[in-house]
Amino acid sequence: MSQGLTSRQQEIVDYLKDKQRTTGLMPSTREIQHYFGFASQTAAMSHLRALERKGVIQRLAGKARAVIFPEELDREQIVDIPIYGNIAAGMAQDTETEREGCVSIDIASLGIPRNARTFALKVRGHSMIDAHICNGDTVILEFREPRNGDIVAALIDGETTLKRYVVEKGKPFLRAENIEFPDLVPARELIIQGVLVALLRKAA
Repeated sequence: MSQGLTSRQQEIVDYLKDKQRTTGLMPSTREIQHYFGFASQTAAMSHLRALERKGVIQRLAGKARAVIFPEELDREQIVDIPIYGNIAAGMAQDTETEREGCVSIDIASLGIPRNARTFALKVRGHSMIDAHICNGDTVILEFREPRNGDIVAALIDGETTLKRYVVEKGKPFLRAENIEFPDLVPARELIIQGVLVALLRKAA
C-alpha cells in the first residue's frame, strides 16, 4: 500500500491503473462510482481530490477523464488524444462528432511525432477486417494530407467512413479491406479528415 493511503484509496488507485493499462482510458467518475458502489459521482470525485492532495494522482483542468500519475509526467511522450465518437468501417454513414473523453497513449512507442495533430475514433463495422481493423477498435488518426494507400477517415458526399485511400488515373476513391464491400467513388466531394497512424485494441 502506498504511503498514507487508506485501503479504499489504494483500491481506487489500483483500479485506475488497471483500467488505464487494459483499455488505454481512465475511467470516468461515473464508472468509478458504479465500480465501488458509491451513492453518487460526488463521492468518487471526493476520493480523487483526496488522492490529488496526497500527490498520488494529478488531474488536468478542463478534461473529464484526465487523471495522470506523477511518475508519468517525466514521460513526455504520454499524450491525451481526444476521442470523437464513432466511425463506420462499413457503409458510409453520418458519424457523431461529440467528444467522448480521451485516450492516453505513448506516442514514442507508436512512432508518432510529438507535434502531430491527432484524434481518435471508435470503429464500427467489418469493412476493414482484412486490414486487421475490427469492430470496437480505436483508431488514432493524424490531420495531414493522405498518400496513395493510406487508411483514412474520410467525408465522402457528406458521410464519414474509414477506408483505404486509393488514387487511380489521377482520381481518388475509397476502398474497403473486405471483398464484400464495394469501392466508394465520390459523386460530389471527398474530404480526408485524418490518416491512420495507430490502432488500439482492448485486451480480451
